[in-house]
Amino acid sequence: MAVAALLAGLPWAARDRLPDRLATHWSGGAAPDSSMPLWEASLFPAGLWLLIALVLSVRWRRSWPVARPWRAIALAPTAAVLVGAQACVVRANLDRTDWREARDPALAVVLVLALAALAGVVAWWLTTRTASTTPPAPTPALDLPEGERLVWFSRAANPWLQLLAALTGLTAVGALVALIAGLSGPAVLLPVCVICAIASLAGALFSSVQAKVSESGLKVSFGPLGWPARHWPPAAIESARAERRQPSQVGGWGYRLSGLGTTVMLRAGDCLVVRPRGRRTDFAVSVDDAERGAALLNALRRRD
Repeated sequence: MAVAALLAGLPWAARDRLPDRLATHWSGGAAPDSSMPLWEASLFPAGLWLLIALVLSVRWRRSWPVARPWRAIALAPTAAVLVGAQACVVRANLDRTDWREARDPALAVVLVLALAALAGVVAWWLTTRTASTTPPAPTPALDLPEGERLVWFSRAANPWLQLLAALTGLTAVGALVALIAGLSGPAVLLPVCVICAIASLAGALFSSVQAKVSESGLKVSFGPLGWPARHWPPAAIESARAERRQPSQVGGWGYRLSGLGTTVMLRAGDCLVVRPRGRRTDFAVSVDDAERGAALLNALRRRD
């Protein structure tokens, strides 16, 4: 509500120095190409903010947890962008008799985006800092006979992320072919090729995951080639357990950072969760048969 009041109140606070209509959009040039009356320029961003906050705050399903720390990580930069954009609009129209005379706020927009990124980082730091420092009870350990060696494997994949990786990869290849053929200049095709190639590579790496528990500890490998990978020896793990998590709890799919720690979320359901020694947050990976993997890992920790 405070953000909504600020968005709606900024233009009204300076209404004596603003024209009847405010320039609200620039298409790369110095002159604006769109405007709104004062009341609309005040209420539209405030209404948009309230709608976003409502969508992210309501528990649309009973299975969703009441406390969702990732909301702060999403709402903080959004609020910074909207408030910063409103301040840019007011500043651009200040002391102008007609909205067409408003100055282009390009430099201010860059500053707003930087502040939004900072707000997201601060929100992430605060939510992870306030996470529980007491690890939950670990899964009971298996009884390992003396001299017996066991290993546990599990794998998970997200077909939608794999499809996205394939589509962006094809787009990158198509843009590269069009660039080589001279169908368009590099100013247009080169950014498309680079962005789609990076998105395709990231999707390929983090659309599948494999977890392995053995005498060397826990190894979590990403992508079809098993790289990159993270590894913890048994002595480096404080506790291990199985836990059911939803994408809504951690902020979506993929490699997520939230108040619950780091989660590799490829599908909802069971996750293998470990608490590394000396850390206040957990690492979780969504794989099948997580309880058996946690039990074996606890047995290896106890034997060590």
